[in-house]
Amino acid sequence: MAFQFDSFDRPFAAAIDRLRSVSLRPTRQRLVICRQLFDAGDRHVTAETLHAELVGQRLRVSLATVYNTLHQFTKAGLLREVVVDGAKTYFDTNISAHHHFFDIERGDLIDIPGEGIAVNGLPTAPDGLEIDRVDVVIRIRRAARG
Repeated sequence: MAFQFDSFDRPFAAAIDRLRSVSLRPTRQRLVICRQLFDAGDRHVTAETLHAELVGQRLRVSLATVYNTLHQFTKAGLLREVVVDGAKTYFDTNISAHHHFFDIERGDLIDIPGEGIAVNGLPTAPDGLEIDRVDVVIRIRRAARG
């Protein structure tokens, strides 16, 4: 009888399966980044914050590799890119239909369930194009005490 490993014996099993499910080769760097992104549940990261987390764990990966991998994961459908403004891009592990609050003071994104917002009156897409999705980002801040 052959010995079988379960996911507890193979710490990268879930990451390998996730990458293979979207036809990405499970390289060492992709595996490390995949585990960091997905092992803690849904989250929003920037390339810089993710890189800092990895470096903090003494994992050697360049910022350029983190950027490239996040874009590969997004293109493969593992992540959703959320552009808050021209200078700030977040990557969201929750790829379901939903929207966001953006805390302008803390720089945090907070999920809003997809059914929590109704968007009406969308224009018709130009000929030959179709609307893929609508992303709503509502900017919030601490209420002034009065």
